[in-house]
Amino acid sequence: MSYSAAEKPIERQPLPLTLHVYRALLTAATPLAGILLSHRVKHGKEDPRRLAERRGESTVARPPGPLVWVHGASVGEVAAIIPLVERIASKDFKVLVTSGTVGSAKLCEQRLPAGVIHQFVPLDSPRFIARFLDHWKPDLALFTESDLWPNIIIMSHARRIPLILVNGRVSERSFNRWRYAPATIGAMLRRFDLCLAQSPAYATRYRDLGAPRIATTGNLKLDVPEPPADRDSLQALQSAIGGRTTIAAASTHAGEEIALIDTHRKLRHSFPQLLTLIAPRHPDRGPGIVEIANAAGLSASRRSQGRLPDAKTDIYVVDTLGELGLVYRLAPIVFVGGSLATHGGQNPVEPIKLGAAVLHGPHVWNFAEIYAALDAAHGAEQVADGGRLTVRVGAWLTDAAERVKVAASARETVTQLAGALDRTLTALDPYFMQIRMVRQDGHA
Repeated sequence: MSYSAAEKPIERQPLPLTLHVYRALLTAATPLAGILLSHRVKHGKEDPRRLAERRGESTVARPPGPLVWVHGASVGEVAAIIPLVERIASKDFKVLVTSGTVGSAKLCEQRLPAGVIHQFVPLDSPRFIARFLDHWKPDLALFTESDLWPNIIIMSHARRIPLILVNGRVSERSFNRWRYAPATIGAMLRRFDLCLAQSPAYATRYRDLGAPRIATTGNLKLDVPEPPADRDSLQALQSAIGGRTTIAAASTHAGEEIALIDTHRKLRHSFPQLLTLIAPRHPDRGPGIVEIANAAGLSASRRSQGRLPDAKTDIYVVDTLGELGLVYRLAPIVFVGGSLATHGGQNPVEPIKLGAAVLHGPHVWNFAEIYAALDAAHGAEQVADGGRLTVRVGAWLTDAAERVKVAASARETVTQLAGALDRTLTALDPYFMQIRMVRQDGHA
């Protein structure tokens, strides 16, 4: 007997004790959600106007027709899936995008196509998830990378919503942790119809953890377009900077700004007009970066205060959201953060596509294969510490031809590694066809 996706019986998959306990704890903790959300609002981690969405409530009506739900945890994941969302929307599907951070919501506001809905993902309470699913009734759910919430997965699967993991990755650290709880991760991964992994190594890890159906499609972050930049803002900054020698650090974490400020302090005598742009991963750290610069005897200003750099500015802190496109267009050398600090590194593809030569630290496991390919092709360079960072920045400022050669090699490498978007869409096409057929059958 054949079944449509909506009629197909769900295979019984008993939950391990760990997930029973998790569900019970989250159910019991639901009354405390208001306290948690209030705490997060005070620390700038929630939008106070949209807290209801975190409880699964929405003032936005579900659009008619097939609805594809795409979830990305934060800014990096959302940036990677925007081209995928654009292609899905072009197929006349309605699309709902969820994410969990204020920064990602701002990015969605700036870059999502017209008609695509954004909501904050609900907290992983059974009550909130049920409310969310009752309202949106998605026909297909795509989860990005490694943001796996047990109740969302279990309850979506129970409602016969096909679940697909896109751009999937499992870091070595996460893999080793999950190996201590194989029944737990296996119970979640078996509820996915398909896992689309970024690389063969990640595919092997998913298989070892219990995922039944896996394909390798590549990394969507290699297919992201150049980040946009407001034309007037760019012209204003270019006019303010003039012909000054400019370098940048993007998505920096605590400790990395100290290395950049020290690099500036050591190089400013050789390059008297040097200007360093620092865009912290978390913009609320802007005031602290200014304090560090001032303590080093440097003049600093913050973009969030509406200021432009002047002739006396040494460090210009871009503590705003969605303006990395400006930074990458202004600096021929970019240090990509999260890599001297032990955060696993940030995505180097966007500055490369805008022609920057990239430096990075040794801690890049979030993008290990990309950085390995870039370093092997001399399309980026690893620096072990602040001292080496100073040496390489100084060398590239002195030798423009070498810097241009590195940037060109990086662009070529990224082009060769691209193609994940098309491969992902090819893997998803049968599911798109299926939900169209189910909808048509339902209206027949």
